[in-house]
Amino acid sequence: MGDERGDNFEGMSTERLKLELMEEIHMRNLVQLSILEIGNMIVELNTRNKPSKWEIRYKTQLELNHQLEKQIATLKEKMEMVRGNPSDRLSSIHLYEQMPVESLNILLKQLEKEKRILENQVKDYALRLEQEAKAYRKVSNERRIYLAKMSQVSGSRQVPKRQQMDQLHRMKDNLVQTGKRNPANQKIVNAKREPAKKTARSNYLPKLNP
Repeated sequence: MGDERGDNFEGMSTERLKLELMEEIHMRNLVQLSILEIGNMIVELNTRNKPSKWEIRYKTQLELNHQLEKQIATLKEKMEMVRGNPSDRLSSIHLYEQMPVESLNILLKQLEKEKRILENQVKDYALRLEQEAKAYRKVSNERRIYLAKMSQVSGSRQVPKRQQMDQLHRMKDNLVQTGKRNPANQKIVNAKREPAKKTARSNYLPKLNP
C-alpha cells in the first residue's frame, strides 16, 4: 500500500498513520494465515496419497471374495457331478455298494470333515463381513464429524476476517470525515492548493501592446 502513495506522508495526521499501519499489519497477518492454510492443505494431500486402512481392507476383502468364488465354483462342480446322468448316479451307487464297510466309513468321515471345514469357513467369513461393516460405519461417522468440524472451523475463521476488515474501513471513514470537519486540516489542504492557483493565474497575464 505504501507504493501506491509514493511513501509521501506529508500532511497526514498521526491517527491516520496509525490506521494505515494497522491495516498493513492486518494484511500481512492475512497473507501469513493463507500461507499456513496452503501448507496444511499440501500436507493433507501428501498424506492422502499414502495407502490408507480402507485401501488395505479393500484389498483384503477382494482376496477373500476371490477365495469364496473358487470354493463356490468347486461346490458347483461337485453338485453337477451328483446331479449328472442317472446312469452315472447308478454307477456311483453300484460303486459304493461294492466298497467295503470300512472304506465307506472312511469316506463318510472325510465328507463330514470337509463339511465342518466349509461350515467354519462360512462362519468365519460372515464374522469378518460383520466386523468390516461395523468398522465401515464407525469410520463413516468419524468422517462426517471431521467434515462438520472442518466446516465449522473454516466458517469461524472467515467471520473474524470480515469483521476486522469492516472495522478497519469504518475507522478509516471516520478519520476521513473527522479530517474534513477539522479546520486545521482544511487549512493545510487550502495551503497546498494555493500555489497551484497562483501558477494558473500567472499563465493568463494580459499581453502588452507594442
